Amino acid sequence: MDLFTNIELNRPKRLIYKKDLLAINNLKSIFREIRDYFAGNVTGITRDEKIAQNIMRLLFCKIYDELQASENDLVEFGNRPNEDITEFNSRINNLFFKVQNNYSDIFEKDEQLEIPKKELSFIVSKMEDYSILDADRDIIADAFEELIGTTFRGGEGQFFTPRNIVQMMIEVLSPSASEKILDPACGSGGFLAHILKHFLKNNGKEHFIYGIDKDLFLSRLAKIYLTLLGESDYHIFCENSLEEAHNWKNDTQNHIELGKFDIVLTNPPFGAKIPVVGANLLRQYELGYFWSKYDNQWYKSDNLREKQPPQILFIERIIQLLKDGGRAGIVLPDGIFGNPSDRYIWEYIKKHSSIIGVVSLSQEAFQPSTHTKTSILFLEKKPHNRKNIFMAIANTVGHNKNGKEIFRINKDGSFIFDKEGNKILDDETPAISSNFNKFLKNQDFSESHLGFSILTDEIKDNIFIPESYDPELKQKLLSLKKSGEFELITIGDLINKGILQMKRGNEIGSQHYGTGNVPFIRTTDIVNWEIKIDPIKAVAEEIYEKYKILQDVSENDILFVSDGTFLIGKSAMVTKLDEKCIIQSHLRKFRLLQNQRLSPYYFFYLLNSKFVQEQIEKQTFVQATLSTLGNRVLELVLPISTDQSEIEKISSEVKEIIEAKCKLREKSIELIENSI
Repeated sequence: MDLFTNIELNRPKRLIYKKDLLAINNLKSIFREIRDYFAGNVTGITRDEKIAQNIMRLLFCKIYDELQASENDLVEFGNRPNEDITEFNSRINNLFFKVQNNYSDIFEKDEQLEIPKKELSFIVSKMEDYSILDADRDIIADAFEELIGTTFRGGEGQFFTPRNIVQMMIEVLSPSASEKILDPACGSGGFLAHILKHFLKNNGKEHFIYGIDKDLFLSRLAKIYLTLLGESDYHIFCENSLEEAHNWKNDTQNHIELGKFDIVLTNPPFGAKIPVVGANLLRQYELGYFWSKYDNQWYKSDNLREKQPPQILFIERIIQLLKDGGRAGIVLPDGIFGNPSDRYIWEYIKKHSSIIGVVSLSQEAFQPSTHTKTSILFLEKKPHNRKNIFMAIANTVGHNKNGKEIFRINKDGSFIFDKEGNKILDDETPAISSNFNKFLKNQDFSESHLGFSILTDEIKDNIFIPESYDPELKQKLLSLKKSGEFELITIGDLINKGILQMKRGNEIGSQHYGTGNVPFIRTTDIVNWEIKIDPIKAVAEEIYEKYKILQDVSENDILFVSDGTFLIGKSAMVTKLDEKCIIQSHLRKFRLLQNQRLSPYYFFYLLNSKFVQEQIEKQTFVQATLSTLGNRVLELVLPISTDQSEIEKISSEVKEIIEAKCKLREKSIELIENSI
């Protein structure tokens, strides 16, 4: 049976009138079925972007038809019995022609339905019985976001912001209907759509919502999204938000002015691979220039940069767009919040605004679209005179790295259910939103990683990463101190007292790999307390001689990973089998210089203890997908037992393990050397 016969069998046995249209409960599954049908059956239209474009065209045909028809009218968007396929095709294409005329700012004149007439009938049949206009807005939003989210995966640093994160930002900024609200990097309109829904839910009949995006197709999608939600008086412009304002089109300039917005809410494109270049663009920003530090203060120089990542310039443009007292919520990559090279950005921010709070998002927040770790900055355009700011850490955001929903579980692994019997999403953003609002209203709340207040004076060296100030870790430190069972001392203190020595490895250049038999130890070679030798990376004897005295690797030294994704905090003890080696720059080498009380084995144990590993996790900063502990290794607090017999017992156990591992390695080496 061919496709045409299938279509004919599926044609309706009755005419469809507008009054017969049904409420739709799951538009998402219909979109998914249509998308799968496109991919499997429609020749020439298999790419997600093309599929999405054609679904949008048909969706607007459906909306326009519902708007024009009275209750007793026949719908145009539907199959009719006894109508041949050519007549049907002509009628639907004529409907799209009317859509183009009525939505000329969304659809170009030369656009057309790119669907062969045989397949068009089947696709229309999936929507013809339902009313889009009467559908719940959440149902429309779900379907639209899934369709767009699976179609566009951040070609130029653009990523679809999960709705729970958007919702948290809206709840924190609490927009009112009288306020002018802008997303200067609106993409397909996710923020604007949720703000619109916020107003409609709270009976805000009048609202002032604006959006800008430099991508024409995405700005058109934003218009489509708002139209689907029932908004007809939208203000969406296709412009480069970072361009000089006087270069925008007249219509844009009439609606978008610097210093006029009450709220800016956005997730700007970010990444070093898509820098902003050009003197005309960069010179309009203070952050377009190089800054230098003198006497512990940052100052802007007169030297213009050749390029700057867009997220940095967006911070300044957002502050420029706000009126005095205006508020902003900005999703930014974590590097900005902790990188030493980015500290000048915070000098600019504090000069022109007041930081309200920072919320750290989990690594999974934007996965699977991007692995970039992000946080949200909330600020207010007024002098920086706040005594304290809000911080929080969202360890879970409701989905895993594959984008699949995750649910809260009990200790036994069973799901936790609400009163209605539904599984509870494992999402900490609602609790953070609640605590943030209590903070803003000066109400008491229980401080934890889900929200805590920190004095502005406690912010160290413009480091605004919430994990660095986690009150739960502070509470553990205080508890250990009060117990009297431990002496708390930092690695930095041990170095200053001459008890511990720390050195860093070196980079030798990949051209030397495989040139000899001397091991070059990298971060990936530190596994299960051991050094795993990779002969492929071994180097020549002359390279070893060059670094031998500088690195001075000896038995009982400890190699510690301080840089590198997912490996930071791993360590291994050097045995007599490992002394002849070169270590990579991402490794630190520790050596106990005085060991009357603190042996290398006990120090090694402390580095691997849960308490120190938790500190390492909190002090590890992420820039894009790369992680570093950096010199914050000196701040790690070691809980040294006050019971010397306990130290000796643990030292003995660790020594026994290390020596056993070494003996096994010796046996394996001997076995191979004596083989045939």
